[in-house]
Amino acid sequence: MAIIAITQHVGMRGANLARLTAERLGYRLLTSEQLVAATSRTYNVPAEALAIVDERRTTFWTRFKTDTGRFTAFFRAVVLKEMARDQLVVIGRSVAQILPELGCGLRVRLCGPLKERTRVAAAEEKLTTALAEARVRDYDREVRARIQTLFGIDIDDPSSYNLVLNVFAVPLESSAALLASFAGEVDRAATAEQWGRMRDAALVAEIRAALLSHPKLGNAPFRVQCSGGAVQVVGLGIVPPWDDMVGEVVRRVKGVKSVQVLNQDMPPPDPWQAY
Repeated sequence: MAIIAITQHVGMRGANLARLTAERLGYRLLTSEQLVAATSRTYNVPAEALAIVDERRTTFWTRFKTDTGRFTAFFRAVVLKEMARDQLVVIGRSVAQILPELGCGLRVRLCGPLKERTRVAAAEEKLTTALAEARVRDYDREVRARIQTLFGIDIDDPSSYNLVLNVFAVPLESSAALLASFAGEVDRAATAEQWGRMRDAALVAEIRAALLSHPKLGNAPFRVQCSGGAVQVVGLGIVPPWDDMVGEVVRRVKGVKSVQVLNQDMPPPDPWQAY
């Protein structure tokens, strides 16, 4: 029932590793492209606008920068909902950071020598060696800066991951076997309480996305908490009729069992969950 969230970078052969691991475990496999498409359908957002969240299309950064918080929240809600269904291998630029540290999965960072990554990038994208090396360097620099800006997270910090794996050290099949073995350990160790918290985290993300997508509530700051489907929404200025409106939006989210809406000040939000 574990979740394996793998970082995706140019020249890492991450997609092949994710596929091999999912096949070995019999798990579902989701790519960043599939997640972006699902987010686009669910929240009626152009797929190209979501490129700032988990794709490398910097031309859309300036165009959509005022909506990055909303788009990130929508993407995060879709990813966490899929993660809460368990038995998942997911690969993308930011998905490892989205996986909560609740003991239900593995955050996996792929790495490898620049020379090997350049060789793979040159073959996959039909580039010269010089252009492929520039592509790898530019990509890494741009993605690191963008994730740092969006989430306040350094994706190159190894302490953010459960496993850092050199994909060129051994054959991909061996790396897939290693990940499958770790997934089995996570599956055996994870408790019902931890999975309950995982489902609560997914529900909170969906509620935040629902509030942000509402035309009259989207810009209001809220703190959302959930335990076993019992939801509490806190915000300054949630007075009638806004409290009823908030409650109505929250109740529409599947899995919500009860809602409490409180009008009070709240502490500064976690940067990762500020949206």
